[in-house]
Amino acid sequence: MKKNLDKEALEYHAKGKPGKVDVRSSKKCDTEYALSLAYSPGVAAPCIEISKNPADVYKYTTKGNLVAVISNGTAILGLGNLGPLAAKPVMEGKGVLFKQFAGIDVYDIEINANSSAEFIASVKSLEPTFGGINLEDIAAPECFEIEETLKKEMKIPVFHDDQHGTAIISGAALINSCLLTKRKLSKIKVVFNGGGAAAISCARIFIRLGVDAKNIIMCDSRGVIFTGRKDGMNKYKEQFAIDTKARTLAEAMNGSDVFVGLSTANVVTKEMVKSMAKSPIVLAMANPDPEILPEDVKEARPDAIVATGRSDYPNQVNNVLGFPSIFRGALDVQATTINEEMKLAAVNALAELARQDVPDSVSAAYANKHFHFGPDYIIPKPFDPRVLMNVAPAVAKAAMDTGVAQKPITDLTAYRESLEALHSQSRGFIRSVINRIHAKANAAKSDVPIIIFPEGTSTKILRALNSVNQERIVRPILIGYPEQIENKIKELELEELKNIPIIHPSKHEKYQAYVDAFYNMRSRRGILRAEAERLMADPYYFSAMAVKMGDAHGLVSGATNNYSTCVKPILQIIGTGRGRVASGMNMVLIDDRFLFFSDTTVNINPSAEQLASIAVHVSKVAQYFNIEPRVAMLSYTNFTAEKENPRKMREAAEIVRAKHPELIVDGEMQADTAVNADIMRRIFPFSHIKNGANILIFPNLDAGNIAYKLVQQLSGGEVLGPFLLGTKKPANVLQRTCTVNDVVNTIVLTSLEAQAYMEM
Repeated sequence: MKKNLDKEALEYHAKGKPGKVDVRSSKKCDTEYALSLAYSPGVAAPCIEISKNPADVYKYTTKGNLVAVISNGTAILGLGNLGPLAAKPVMEGKGVLFKQFAGIDVYDIEINANSSAEFIASVKSLEPTFGGINLEDIAAPECFEIEETLKKEMKIPVFHDDQHGTAIISGAALINSCLLTKRKLSKIKVVFNGGGAAAISCARIFIRLGVDAKNIIMCDSRGVIFTGRKDGMNKYKEQFAIDTKARTLAEAMNGSDVFVGLSTANVVTKEMVKSMAKSPIVLAMANPDPEILPEDVKEARPDAIVATGRSDYPNQVNNVLGFPSIFRGALDVQATTINEEMKLAAVNALAELARQDVPDSVSAAYANKHFHFGPDYIIPKPFDPRVLMNVAPAVAKAAMDTGVAQKPITDLTAYRESLEALHSQSRGFIRSVINRIHAKANAAKSDVPIIIFPEGTSTKILRALNSVNQERIVRPILIGYPEQIENKIKELELEELKNIPIIHPSKHEKYQAYVDAFYNMRSRRGILRAEAERLMADPYYFSAMAVKMGDAHGLVSGATNNYSTCVKPILQIIGTGRGRVASGMNMVLIDDRFLFFSDTTVNINPSAEQLASIAVHVSKVAQYFNIEPRVAMLSYTNFTAEKENPRKMREAAEIVRAKHPELIVDGEMQADTAVNADIMRRIFPFSHIKNGANILIFPNLDAGNIAYKLVQQLSGGEVLGPFLLGTKKPANVLQRTCTVNDVVNTIVLTSLEAQAYMEM
């Protein structure tokens, strides 16, 4: 297996462009004028401003988001001193992780420096370029002197991840393991195997967390580090020399509560684990093979909690849980250092996050495995986006509280929204919507909306609601057979849904009232009394009537049935507002642009009047999100309008302008013209749209539906929706191909929409 992995890893690094990183421009430089801005003569302007005010370097350059990952290759992974060239793949990989998990840009720098003095001098000279320094794969004890000196002499964060990264993650694991086993940190006995940088840093942070230094025994390759030992000692190990009769690892582990391994494979036996205290905590973190395999620990002591550095076992102590988010928080407040308080803030943020319910979006990243706080889940997963949202603000706040932040953050809520957008634009947008719902509910001192779900047994609906219920932004009602839904909730282990209301339509107290109302509405359209009773027992019709009668504020359906089946009862019962046309709208986020596509789901071949109504309604949605609407009526021609569809689109634009002269609207036009402001300015300077359209109205359903699905599958953009516009009350229909995350987004936006209707 290892040979196959090695072969694939070599191919991975060599295939195509060698290595794992490249450098890309963050600004366009594709015209002569852009070149003059990017370089000569335009670049002189920021140079002059920075010379006047050095702090402006953060305003005009990448320094504030740029970290150097630096190594001399003297301690590469567990491979030893392979030199700076061999360190480069690891340093490039570190850069990938910084970018992937925190949006931080990195240059990897490998230094041919054998002495600490040479290394320190080289790194110090880089201070003008970087916002932070991440030291990596440097042998102990030199790494201690290097980091200590650089932290004293540089005014940007310097962080040796091999020391502190492992310490921070294992610190969180220790806190939660002690909680689960009902231990007090001040009373536990801890044994370390390994006397290098990571072990010493872990021991230091454990002490700051409350572990008594007298209860720590540290071992290295020569055995226990005891008072008076002479061989293999240095001033850093000396700090952990204690008066003990134990001389071997086996003797040290006898009766201990915690084992921390930062050494080498297979040095711990089952007998050693058996000798530990009740419910032992074993953090065997040697890589790639731990000091003892988890299955051997469990065989010896089934009551043990085990963590390793490997991803194929529970509780992976992975440094990626720490350094990206820690640097993100430090950079964002322009911290001059990463101090002990900032590290402890990261420890506690990670520990607290692991105790929270895990959303299904995280489970989806791990083959739909479900995680709950317990012996097999004591620290968060690396691909949990909440790590960044929890750790970076905690670190930033600690930096501000301790006076090392040069640029304090005044609004931590807005800061968290910006962090969420780093992972995903749509996630950042949805987070801002969630905060908006909370703010409105608090300001009005009102409950959040009641949203009804006719597909009560849908796994996607239930998983999405389990995530949403943690946010407390809706009061959900499920429709279906209570026993079936309750069994499904139990089967899926959805803790947030234990007390959710479940309604069986025909057994509900308002069933007959709903039947009467529906019969009165549709009796002159061919619906007999018996048919009304049958339809009102249908979850989709019942849910629509609940919204119509005011017993719910909105509904979400479509996860298990086709769109037309779900939308029919909505249009029949809830109906459209006066002068409105029902239509489907999708929101598309591409780079820093927010686009609205319509109609994407309802009208097969709308008339000019219908298109005008749709455009106005979408414009109101854009305005609700504080976006100035710029409406393009799309076609296959630009301003010629001789054929049927182009003529229809031009007429639609004219109708909108006549009824709503305040709106920016034009057409007919081709899609590239609509979204490319340069084409518009050069070729059609007469157009009302000057800066590119953000609302795209399509001539028919084929065009709209095809366009948004192509964007969804082929572009780097993110698509939200579809959302049903024009109805008297909020009702949205999903696509059957939706993911749990799509359902979450729709629920959140339906709640916001319902809240707006409640204010009317």
